[in-house]
Amino acid sequence: MSVNPADAIDTDARPVISDVGRQYLRLHMTPDVGPVRLRNLLQHFGSVEAVLSASIAELTQVEQIGPSTAASIFSHRRDDTGDREIERAADVGARILCLEDADYPPMLRRISDPPTCLYVRGDLRPTDGVALAIVGSRRCSHYGMEQARRFAEGLARAGMTIVSGLARGIDGAAHRAALDVGGRTLAVLGNGLASVYPPEHEDMAAEIVRSGALLSELAVDQPPDAKNFPPRNRIIVGLTMGVLVIEASRRSGALISARLANDCNREVFALPGRVDQLEYSGGTNGAIREGWARPVTCVEDVLDDLAEVGRILAAGGAERPGEADPSSAADRPPHVAPDTAGGRSPRSNVAAAAQADGPATLALSEEEQELLRAVGGDALLVDDIHDRCGLDVSRVGALLINLELKGVLKRLPGNRYARR
Repeated sequence: MSVNPADAIDTDARPVISDVGRQYLRLHMTPDVGPVRLRNLLQHFGSVEAVLSASIAELTQVEQIGPSTAASIFSHRRDDTGDREIERAADVGARILCLEDADYPPMLRRISDPPTCLYVRGDLRPTDGVALAIVGSRRCSHYGMEQARRFAEGLARAGMTIVSGLARGIDGAAHRAALDVGGRTLAVLGNGLASVYPPEHEDMAAEIVRSGALLSELAVDQPPDAKNFPPRNRIIVGLTMGVLVIEASRRSGALISARLANDCNREVFALPGRVDQLEYSGGTNGAIREGWARPVTCVEDVLDDLAEVGRILAAGGAERPGEADPSSAADRPPHVAPDTAGGRSPRSNVAAAAQADGPATLALSEEEQELLRAVGGDALLVDDIHDRCGLDVSRVGALLINLELKGVLKRLPGNRYARR
């Protein structure tokens, strides 16, 4: 179903695409030049301008660039395909971000094959770096839907951005719950932004544009196609600190996202399921048994584990890329991610990524600032903080967890909280 132009956001204050983005878009629109080949081209030539200025003979010197691909790059560098695509993006109220743009999500930039161009309808904020993906099967149980809503609602209330794929089942339940509590949510589509799939989620997609963003790496008018859904999972993972799998059979596509998260050294959480309903829980239970997913049963389990990222940041325990890798951020092309294996824990790698891209991800809401003022220089119990700031006790608890996650507060023995 097509996007209603009336739902398009106002982009007058922001250009649809940057000048350097136009150059990236030419490569993005060139057949057979995906993220991996683009990475090879940029590593070889040093800049997108140099790639577009290279001869066919020079292009064929690059790994995975044969004569036909080189000829395609050479012939497409001056056509008007990119200009038409920019016009279509403007028609649907979308922006096109490239790897060098400041607004390009920093965590996503650090995966091995980030999208060359990312189409965005809505608004990306620095605080969206504190995000968790919630995924699961399209054909899920009633219990799975309930748990997806419970976790998404609790995490959104705690200030996390919920990321998913807008699919039927678990994805839709997670987006819906985040929206219902006034939280932020990002939906990564397997089609272009001119349409919404599945069509019954069109109204919800319009809400997401107002409370987050729809994202895709595909051309604006690209229709839904089964082959495009697995690759988009890497974007879901790349935007987040980790992935929570609610329900998945052993063959579920949701496990693709979970395995990608594990490979990217992001946290992987799984909700344990019934042993007599393997069509819903065979994959999640298997991941827990094999040891690459952490079992969680409540929102606090997730927040407590992710709070370690904030503690690493606050303690300075994660290497900055310029310190961990001789190729510093200033010298390294923006598309080249530092080695994330290196023996570090997933938490250290997530923290390093967040730390490298500055303190923007630690921006605080008005409620969080109010709570910090209430804490002052003291070490207080939750009830004491509640008495000082007047917020609901349950809300105080959620804010405390979120501030601990962000590395602003620390938890002391006796369940007291103090500034770091």
